[in-house]
Amino acid sequence: MNRMKKLLVTGSSGLIGSEVCVHFANKGWEIHGVDNNQRAVFFGESGDTRWNQKRLEKTLNSFRHHEVDIRDREAVLKLIPDIRPDAIVHTAAQPSHDRAAAIPFADFDTNAVGTFNLIESLRRYSTSVPFVHLSTNKVYGDAPNLIKMKELDTRWDYDDAAFEHGIPETFTIDQSKHSLFGASKVSADISVQEYGRYFDMPTCVLRGGCLTGPSHSGVELHGFLSYLVKCNLEEKQYTIFGYKGKQVRDNIHSYDVARFIEEFIKQPRVAEVYNLGGGKDNTCSILEAFEIISEISGKQMRYAYDEQNRSGDHICYYSDLRKMKDHYPEWDITKNLKTTFEEIHSAWLNRNK
Repeated sequence: MNRMKKLLVTGSSGLIGSEVCVHFANKGWEIHGVDNNQRAVFFGESGDTRWNQKRLEKTLNSFRHHEVDIRDREAVLKLIPDIRPDAIVHTAAQPSHDRAAAIPFADFDTNAVGTFNLIESLRRYSTSVPFVHLSTNKVYGDAPNLIKMKELDTRWDYDDAAFEHGIPETFTIDQSKHSLFGASKVSADISVQEYGRYFDMPTCVLRGGCLTGPSHSGVELHGFLSYLVKCNLEEKQYTIFGYKGKQVRDNIHSYDVARFIEEFIKQPRVAEVYNLGGGKDNTCSILEAFEIISEISGKQMRYAYDEQNRSGDHICYYSDLRKMKDHYPEWDITKNLKTTFEEIHSAWLNRNK
């Protein structure tokens, strides 16, 4: 009888982590989730993810929870050889661009040191186990803002043919303002790449755009679409920070993220980097997002405008998906923007019952 494959997922109670747990459990994997609800520490009660942990424990027979802080080096060095995973998906992070400046040590220790603890622990155990790391488009800093832009009625867009399809993986990460969060994620990003190249390990860095979905515990400082939908439902004022509300993001449903991770684990490559987002077809500005959710909920958006944009924030960002599709032609986006909004809306309604 074949042994059930084991997947170790850090940040298992978060949006992407929980989606990955469900996806691979449905594929017959034994799931080991690592989470200590640091999101509640970072963002308070509204960021608490224990509800998601309980959901996974209740609905997935193959799920095992491990209350481990990835900053605890000795615990991480023990964890991986104890579990003996066949693959690792690392989604745990301090995820907020803005929050990092108030908690710089916690941010760096979680994002940079925590990632380093995991990849080194894995190297000591095995150099053949795939390691997928959820990075961020913030590793590019504010360099995308230097691309020539055009202002349209409800959004900004690139006005340079070189970026017709979005930002490619070859785009510079150097000499730009990243935020402290971006800097800590650059450190993790480069470390995972280097372990792949130096030790010939199957590692993958996913530079996420707007990763979203119904399991997101969105707060003002992290979780753009989830928080926006929550504000609409609760008729709470949403604050737009600068750029006239025309700043653009590409949005990818967590299910499509999990599907790409599955494709990589099936056919892993060494030290690869992918820009992971919804691509141009799944972009929207804040103003356009207001219209979409208002159409779904029947409620008008209440909002205020602050002229000061967030430091280092992107005016326009969407991912060039051509490399992902070239390397993994079985993968594509399956959840469009409208469907994603509808699922988030439905999830908040059910959670608030």
